[in-house]
Amino acid sequence: MSKTNDADSRTLTLERVFNAPISLAWEAWTNPEHLAQWWGPEGMETKVNKHDFRVGGEWEYAMTMPDGQVFMAEGVYTEIVEFEKICSTANFKPMTEGVEIQAYFEAKGEQTKFTFKCVHETEAYCKQQEEMGFYNGWGSVFNRLADFLKSKM
Repeated sequence: MSKTNDADSRTLTLERVFNAPISLAWEAWTNPEHLAQWWGPEGMETKVNKHDFRVGGEWEYAMTMPDGQVFMAEGVYTEIVEFEKICSTANFKPMTEGVEIQAYFEAKGEQTKFTFKCVHETEAYCKQQEEMGFYNGWGSVFNRLADFLKSKM
């Protein structure tokens, strides 16, 4: 199997078009005050503990469920191309660890085409994460992002 096919078999992808210009979509991902407003599935409250937005910089967010349970999200930025992509290692403790997340941005007039990829270490782990609700969880996160962007327009 080629490396491309191997990566494809370990990757879950979500695509959205946001009704916001790319500059605003980018700012929502890069400004910690904005991130705290939408990061995490519906019902979670997010506190940004670290946000060193540069290649090699660390990020860490504490996400609190309505029942008080706290989940930690952390990683290290591995690639940043302004208005194009943000790549990072990621751990979402205790559910998902050792993944890479990739956020791609493409201007479409006053809209932004957004592609989100989560690359897992193995195909089996990828399948497990999909079955645990990857699309519902991240879909909820990006619904919150869409609402946040709408509120800033």
